[in-house]
Amino acid sequence: MERFVYQGTPTRVVFEWGALGKLPDELAKLGARRALILSTPEQRHLADHVADVLGERAAGVCAEAVMHVPVEVARAACATARDMDADCCIAIGGGSTIGLGKAIALESSLPILAVPTTYAGSEMTPIYGLTEGRLKRTGRDVRVLPRTVLYDPSLTLSLPAGISAASGVNALAHAVEALYADDANPVISLMAEESIRALSEALPVIVKTPGDRDMRSRALYGAWLAGTCLGAVSMALHHKLCHTLGGTFNLPHAQTHAAMLPHTAHYNHVAAPEALLRVARALGGREAAQAGPLLFALNEKLGISAALADIGMPYAGLDEAADIACKNPYANPRPIERTAIRALLEDAWEGRSPH
Repeated sequence: MERFVYQGTPTRVVFEWGALGKLPDELAKLGARRALILSTPEQRHLADHVADVLGERAAGVCAEAVMHVPVEVARAACATARDMDADCCIAIGGGSTIGLGKAIALESSLPILAVPTTYAGSEMTPIYGLTEGRLKRTGRDVRVLPRTVLYDPSLTLSLPAGISAASGVNALAHAVEALYADDANPVISLMAEESIRALSEALPVIVKTPGDRDMRSRALYGAWLAGTCLGAVSMALHHKLCHTLGGTFNLPHAQTHAAMLPHTAHYNHVAAPEALLRVARALGGREAAQAGPLLFALNEKLGISAALADIGMPYAGLDEAADIACKNPYANPRPIERTAIRALLEDAWEGRSPH
């Protein structure tokens, strides 16, 4: 008999075309009276639109979210929430914005209502991340889990094809790692395999036809599943490496996950053959050893850069990255060996297919 523990997360999910229109009603269900609206500077127009819709129930807009949630940005946002007497945060955007909402919730316990506009998946997890002194610290706390998530596929239509592709593979990485997590379970494994299948089907169509409503919906569905997977089980080698590369070298989040995923999957395929067989199967393969190369081929098909060098990683930083990743490793099916990790990073820096 297979033994496992499964703990569901208590998030209310509303998934439909035009779900943003339900925002006032969902805010009322939370019992909130003054919402601070969060976004990146680039998505300020969405935050302002939400503020207009909410009227006097909008405490104000904080459009200061940036990648990897620097602690100084988080502290300033917490001060803004206090000064505006907000009793709720609405995070509209991708992982950076939702991450800023989580930082506020961690400090103040304010509830979060998330409206994702990318495929990041952060909205379905109790995981937060803060960057200070070139090191990204992550943790889990139920206070940062959004209470309500509104998935409105229409909000992803304006996401450029290239960003859609990288964001989607970032989501796919959550599902891949959930299959070989130390606390994997059959419920999450079913969701993970379905997520990989949905995203790998939808993303190539979106790259060619960004306005395809059905595939936009299917990709967001896959991202929801992937985020749920990430929130329910622990992280392993892939996320440790990506947190290191992002926090220390300020690499773009989604593109880093996409470039690293084929290599981290291949690193684990012998130690976790059943998990990686499921990955390969969802991508059309038949053997665990195919998972990494198939993920590499998917990146090529989507036009995603395969090389860390192309997204700003300095070659001189590979040794430091390997040292940091091996110093406090996450649980992983294959032991974390410094020589092997350094070789993996070199392959990823060069943009070579895993071997």
